[in-house]
Amino acid sequence: MTPAPLPLAVSLGDPAGIGPEIIAAAWSNRRAESLAPFFVTGGAGVLGAAAHSRGLSVPVERISKPEYAAQVFDRALPVLGLEDAPFRAGQPDEGGARLALHSLEQATGLALRGEAGAVVTAPIAKGELARVGFDHPGQTEYLAAACGLDQRDAVMMLAGPSLRAVPLTVHCAMSEVPDRLSEDLICHRARIVHAALKRDFGIENPRLAVCGLNPHAGEDGRFGDEEQRIIAPAIARLRAEGLEVTGPHPGDALFTPRARKSYDAALAMYHDQALIPLKALDFDEGVNVTLGLPIVRTSPDHGTAFDIAGKGLADPGAMIAALRMAGDMARRRTAHG
Repeated sequence: MTPAPLPLAVSLGDPAGIGPEIIAAAWSNRRAESLAPFFVTGGAGVLGAAAHSRGLSVPVERISKPEYAAQVFDRALPVLGLEDAPFRAGQPDEGGARLALHSLEQATGLALRGEAGAVVTAPIAKGELARVGFDHPGQTEYLAAACGLDQRDAVMMLAGPSLRAVPLTVHCAMSEVPDRLSEDLICHRARIVHAALKRDFGIENPRLAVCGLNPHAGEDGRFGDEEQRIIAPAIARLRAEGLEVTGPHPGDALFTPRARKSYDAALAMYHDQALIPLKALDFDEGVNVTLGLPIVRTSPDHGTAFDIAGKGLADPGAMIAALRMAGDMARRRTAHG
């Protein structure tokens, strides 16, 4: 008999951002959206105040162990731990950053110890966290380090109803991208994406499409030779391994409705090449999922939005999508051992 999936651990994000209110809004929609049971690591007071700020009646109940989340979930939003901070919507401060970091660390630790089925991370403010000792470019890199992996082994994928896109280089200046690209990097990350699409998304024969770096995919070397020197050889190597991979495709043609029907994930060469089409197509349902980890991690694909926090304007759709995706991925991993 397949064991029941474990509850999902949700990190609070920055208390001054929209994370707490969209978590509360997601819980309010738990039945309509058929969400798996989840709990939040810390911030009971913040969550209650954030829910109130948008007119939601969300009872918050502290739990002492993750296993109690399923028992509480139908009647209240479960919160593990006593850690808290004042709720000051749109006004980030050091106390809030410390709570956000503690929540992220606790949620990750629980998943690594097998006490939570997945980690769903609410948005953080990297600048605020840096002031309290967070020395990673983002949560993806933090998760890789926490799992004992090299950063190249943790692959960011942005997923929505219309598109899955993977930036092969992420948090770096555009001027650094050509030097960071290599045949080995493309092959390594493509293999991780291929394996994750099979294991976590249930796609038996994943199809990958690879972007070029330059306009018109280099136009036979006229606009740059990275396609000829790096990208095309990587694609040839992956095909020789039996993966279904096409490209290099011009980045301006790969995201049309017709083109999107031909692949299951697009591999982009840099951050904006992947995120611009995803956000244009699926902003309110976009999910940031980290592939290659021993644990499941998802996050809404947007930031803290301090400017609208506490005003009842934040759309919880991406948080709901992140929770749903985490639950689906956790169930698949549980079913397959």
